Amino acid sequence: QVQLIESGGGLVQPGGSLRLSCAASGSIFSIRTMGWYRQAPGKERELVAVATGGGSANYADSVKGRFTISRNNLKNTVDLQMNSLKLEDTALYYCNARDAVSNYWGTGTLVTVSS
Repeated sequence: QVQLIESGGGLVQPGGSLRLSCAASGSIFSIRTMGWYRQAPGKERELVAVATGGGSANYADSVKGRFTISRNNLKNTVDLQMNSLKLEDTALYYCNARDAVSNYWGTGTLVTVSS
């Protein structure tokens, strides 16, 4: 089992920045990928960014050039630096970790972009 704890959400104005952090504990040796998903009101959960253990990363087209994911394998953390935030980035952001057989989720941290 893997437990994920997120932090760093909040209220920010359009154009502002926020940094989300996620710490993993438990069977961390089994984790293959770590990433972030989000779910806006009335919409399905969607991938934001994912980082592999080898250092590669993939991003949703909507956040490319604005968001940066960084994974620290020694600390078992994954952060999401979000810049140039837009109104449409408002959502509940979930940390995700995957091993060979399971998919783990944090409880989510709310990001609200509003003027």
